[in-house]
Amino acid sequence: MKRGLLSAAWSLWRASLGQDRRKASTALVLVVAGAVAWPLVAIMLRVLFDAANAGRPVAASLAGIAVAVLLISGLTLGHFAHIAYFELSELDVLHLHQDLMDATNGSPTMAHYERPELADKIAILEEDVEQLRVGLQAVLTGVGLAVAMALTTAVLASLDVSLLLLPLVAVPPLLTGRWAERMVNRSREASAESTRRALGLFRLATRAASGRELRVFGLEQEVRRRHRDLWQDTTRRLWRTQAAASLVRMLGQLAFAAGYIAAVLVILRDAVAGRRGAGDVILVVTIAAQVNQQVAAAVGVLQNLQRLRSVYQRLDEVHELVGAGEEARPAASPPPTQLRDGIRLVDVALRYPGAEQPVITGLNLHLPAGATVAVVGDNGAGKTTLVKLVCGLLRPTAGRILVDGVDLGELSLPGWRARIAAGFQDFVRFELPAGQTVGLGDLPRLDDEPAVRTALDRAGAGDLVGELEAGLDTQLGTSYADGAELSGGQWQKLALGRAFMRDAPLLVVLDEPAAALDAEAEHTMFERYRLQAGRVAADTGAVSVFVSHRFSTVQLADLIVVLADGRVAEIGTHADLVGAGGLYAEMFELQAGAYR
Repeated sequence: MKRGLLSAAWSLWRASLGQDRRKASTALVLVVAGAVAWPLVAIMLRVLFDAANAGRPVAASLAGIAVAVLLISGLTLGHFAHIAYFELSELDVLHLHQDLMDATNGSPTMAHYERPELADKIAILEEDVEQLRVGLQAVLTGVGLAVAMALTTAVLASLDVSLLLLPLVAVPPLLTGRWAERMVNRSREASAESTRRALGLFRLATRAASGRELRVFGLEQEVRRRHRDLWQDTTRRLWRTQAAASLVRMLGQLAFAAGYIAAVLVILRDAVAGRRGAGDVILVVTIAAQVNQQVAAAVGVLQNLQRLRSVYQRLDEVHELVGAGEEARPAASPPPTQLRDGIRLVDVALRYPGAEQPVITGLNLHLPAGATVAVVGDNGAGKTTLVKLVCGLLRPTAGRILVDGVDLGELSLPGWRARIAAGFQDFVRFELPAGQTVGLGDLPRLDDEPAVRTALDRAGAGDLVGELEAGLDTQLGTSYADGAELSGGQWQKLALGRAFMRDAPLLVVLDEPAAALDAEAEHTMFERYRLQAGRVAADTGAVSVFVSHRFSTVQLADLIVVLADGRVAEIGTHADLVGAGGLYAEMFELQAGAYR
């Protein structure tokens, strides 16, 4: 659904009222009063000149005082209004940030993250969100202008009915302004990918984490060159569009200038013929000048409102993209308290949005209750996708995922995820106190120090606490002046501790959990993992799934699943698969040979 200007303006005004109704109302009254003051100045100038010509000093003096008061009001009320709405504008930006966060996290699954068009729209929104700082001003100014132009129209009608055409010649600038903004908007959409890639290169060049490789491999100049080329391409495209848009706007302004000159000539003709007084001439010249200013201001306001509309339109589109493909779910039932059969994938297929080929197709797999299952395969075989499917982060485009015979789609996803313990290779480095960084794995026990220490012990990371200056209270992350920066292995130990916070999971998932650990630490971690897998298997029948490239740990699993091209190529124990002499045996021999 397309957003209109009034719809976008109303959305922002409603948000501002929600932030602070008193400040929003005060700002509106002050802006409208300041805008109305200018047409009243023109009216009082006519009274002043007519009174002076008629030899009425008292009336002329009062009119002069009124002109002075109105001028002061017109010049100052807008500034006082700014004080009222400045804070609201900041809060509106925060509100839109929150809305964008709600939108991108508004789906129970993660399929929308695979949509490139979503990434483009979010990239533009991150730039355009600052428009809200002037958006409220544009809305308030637009209301003030509407009232002032209505008063101006009434004044023009009182002078000469033909002068009512003067506001009509304000239409071409408005239409050309809208046309120009659409041109610019289309250009920005077309250049969004280049802009996003350029911003990615900028982040790459300015972050310490990538600085080592850039310097060692001599990539600094190459990154800067690519960044420059992308920005030049984007800037060149936008500049051409802006130049064409400026020409379109100028044509509209010229149309109004012709109407303005004609209006002044009409009154001057009557004044020369003796049908009008000096006050009328002063009034029409002043009012016509104000109409010109009103139109110029209206064009600026219209541009800001059109940008505001684009912000809300893109936000609506983000909501639509996130919700696309999310079918209505039946009444959700809670997950079982204990697994008896396990998890079954029956003819499961998955195609990412916009992709030509499925990443998973015809997948049939049984993950038995209480078993430790290793998943192996070449890069792109579908290992991480399988993990996302059983965690409910992706929904299959075909087939079913059964948890003890119940379709996962019929279970409460929050309930199911509350029974999952997970650690991922691309784990998040939460810049919080160390204890909370681990405690996030079971939010109700965020600050439960005994539970946090138990989780770290389960992960074989209990010694890490002693390495931190303030123990579990150590603030992590360089975003803080006193924040501690950890090594990759230390961050991963905290992530593993987070994965072991939950006491009674039904599914334990470790996706490449040892990527940042040395061989000894990996061995210790896996021994701990086996202990925890045995504990939760006895308690809840939990399935423990881990993805790894290191066969020294893989061979200890109860069941090994070998994926290739999105399908199960082989399945069995280490001894069975080595004896079969297939893909697993080949990969195992290659890796074992490297250590001989």
